[in-house]
Amino acid sequence: MAERTTIVLDPATRKAARELARRYQCSASEAIRRAVIRQRDLELGVSDEVRRRRSKALERLFEIFEGVDPEAEVRRIKAEDAGF
Repeated sequence: MAERTTIVLDPATRKAARELARRYQCSASEAIRRAVIRQRDLELGVSDEVRRRRSKALERLFEIFEGVDPEAEVRRIKAEDAGF
């Protein structure tokens, strides 16, 4: 469950939060939440659960793209885009 908190931002930090929000296309609050989580992950590393989920997602991608010819896929996409 989320809890509400108040933080005081100096003008430069507030501007940085708004810039991130525009980049992420989200609210400034969400941009700050993402920045805090990312910094935690960089400093402390990701949890075993996150690591397992990422590994599982990567394995799934390997399964999905097994046997796909990348050059043929690029040709197909370029042909589809030619109409635009």
